[in-house]
Amino acid sequence: MTPTPLRVAIIGGGPGGLVCARVLQRHGIAVTVHDRNAAAAHPQGGTLAMPEASGQLALRATGLYEEFDALARPEGQEKRLLDHTGALLFRHAPDPGEDAAPEIDRAELRRLLLDSLTPDTVRWGSYLRTLHPLGDGTHKAVFDDGHTETFDLVIGADGAWSRVRPMLSDELPHYSGVTFVETGFEDADTRHPAVADLVGDGSMMALSGNKGLIARRDIRGHLRVYAAFRASQDWAAEAGVNTGDPEEMRTALLDRFAGWDDTVLALLREADGEFVNRPLFALPVPHTWAHTPGLTLLGDAAHLMTPFAGRGADLAMLDGCELAQALSRHTDPDDAVRAYEAVMLPRSARAAADAAAGLDHAISPEAPHHSLRHLRRRHRHRPRTESGR
Repeated sequence: MTPTPLRVAIIGGGPGGLVCARVLQRHGIAVTVHDRNAAAAHPQGGTLAMPEASGQLALRATGLYEEFDALARPEGQEKRLLDHTGALLFRHAPDPGEDAAPEIDRAELRRLLLDSLTPDTVRWGSYLRTLHPLGDGTHKAVFDDGHTETFDLVIGADGAWSRVRPMLSDELPHYSGVTFVETGFEDADTRHPAVADLVGDGSMMALSGNKGLIARRDIRGHLRVYAAFRASQDWAAEAGVNTGDPEEMRTALLDRFAGWDDTVLALLREADGEFVNRPLFALPVPHTWAHTPGLTLLGDAAHLMTPFAGRGADLAMLDGCELAQALSRHTDPDDAVRAYEAVMLPRSARAAADAAAGLDHAISPEAPHHSLRHLRRRHRHRPRTESGR
């Protein structure tokens, strides 16, 4: 299709921005994606769940569902809940053919989306410095290298610390009160078989008394592990712990989780990765803004939320898909953005409220009982597996 004259810029090359670009191009709308990272240095993460009603729906709109399905890990839908003694309280093992929320490696998803775009769609190393309204709904974007461009629509898909959001909202992400410290295992099945068996094929949470050890299987035998706890954002400095020293961090975490069973503490004691401090931030719930011609947000830029019961990449992808589809349906881009925001804002408010409640339940004095009730409700159609270790 011949591209329309509409000038659209997407700021941020994460899954939501790339889905938006792909769907726009499928509808003949020209778009550029501006990402501050060099292509080779683009940050990666773990596997991503793709629920049917969000991530999978967006992938169908991109025309890439079959390619996704070939890469997906349906076994990643397994979930385990333990307590601090290592007792297995709940296990959900997916049935053959179950595809409610299969997982895909983030790097594989990124490659799939990038390869689907027309050449030079993504401008790597293109950091948005400022945006200037020109009074007619268009905005002049000034980039870090000094060059400027004018756009009819600028879409902020640039994450938690968005450069576009301040043009729409005065809100900033706030510290949730919970910190994750990330570590991990390479080649866990061979080098750490007991830990690999504890985690299983998907995700595992061990929760108790305002703390949790959470693990998730990535591809190629990698396990991603998070120690979660309530603390000051500056907990390490206050305790005199050097966050750059893996052994200091390991010792501090083992002290914090003292009294937990050794089978679970192996997630910290045997980890062969670095220990990366990751305080959790979120935007207020709900986060809204007055409609502004020529600007909008998607994904974390619009609705940053914490990961417990939260929705990250899949909601960003649904946002990007629906925004692109609205732009294809409406001749006036302002009407398209209004229609998109009318659906996205209430949906994201519900998801963010669920995420905040999930965090409060999981990292709480009553844990793991709240999380157990939630998992039983979510999988009530399946038998519950209970056992010892």
